[in-house]
Amino acid sequence: MTTAAPSVTSVEQLLKALESEYKGLSKQLKLIGKYIEAHHGRLGLEGIQDVAAACGVQPSAVVRFAKHFGFSGFTEMQKLFREAIAQQLAPDRNYQARIRDVIQAGAPLISVDIAQEFLKGSIGGIQELIDTLAQSELDKAVELLAEAESIWLLGMRRSFPVAAYLDYALQHTDKRILLVDGMGGMQEGQLRSLRQGDVLLAVSFPPYAPETLDVLRNASARGARIIAITDSRLSPLSELAQVALFVQESTTFGFRSLTSTIGLAQSLFIALAYRLELKRGPDAERLGAGH
Repeated sequence: MTTAAPSVTSVEQLLKALESEYKGLSKQLKLIGKYIEAHHGRLGLEGIQDVAAACGVQPSAVVRFAKHFGFSGFTEMQKLFREAIAQQLAPDRNYQARIRDVIQAGAPLISVDIAQEFLKGSIGGIQELIDTLAQSELDKAVELLAEAESIWLLGMRRSFPVAAYLDYALQHTDKRILLVDGMGGMQEGQLRSLRQGDVLLAVSFPPYAPETLDVLRNASARGARIIAITDSRLSPLSELAQVALFVQESTTFGFRSLTSTIGLAQSLFIALAYRLELKRGPDAERLGAGH
């Protein structure tokens, strides 16, 4: 079995490598991969025996999984997940550390240098989205939104601006639009009026906000149809979604862009608006004026 080059230095990179190699993995390694993808938020706290038991495999299989992706063993792989937990516990310090890394990496940068590098990364991310966006999935998402009377929008933490934009844009349609913003920790209560057949559009990326996953499971259990904007087929959102749209954002200076995700959200809204206007037909405006 060929191991990946030891260039995986973050949980996100590991998940991306897992997605690209998933089909070629053995049955046991696939079980471990699915578990890691779904539960990576707590993997830094679990021992190898815990992971193996949860996957129904021997600990040696977990070691093989780690070595396949370029690690010396489980302990080295687990270090990534422990570092991710530390970053979540001290986000401000983490941001400062990223900036220090930029300062220590080379010659001093002026503001326009930083802007140009970040924008170049965003352009690259947009181009990748253009090349990889699945037309059939986008069409399915538009169709689900067009059929729904009520559309629920969900995005927590870093993904919240995307959900907020869609809330603003979709208010220009005749749909019932509801933003699950979780204010006061009331996200579960906000779902009380959700009905079977409603559409929930959820946005989330690694490390996947726990609040988003809780609401998503609740909505799915209540019969909502799910559209996910996320990073990969191995995302926990993809498992619950009828339609999943995938975005791989660029990272510059250690900071992930939102450019591609916002672009996809805008495209989805405009495609829906176009679809709804076609449905109305050319005489709709004239008939409306006659009333």
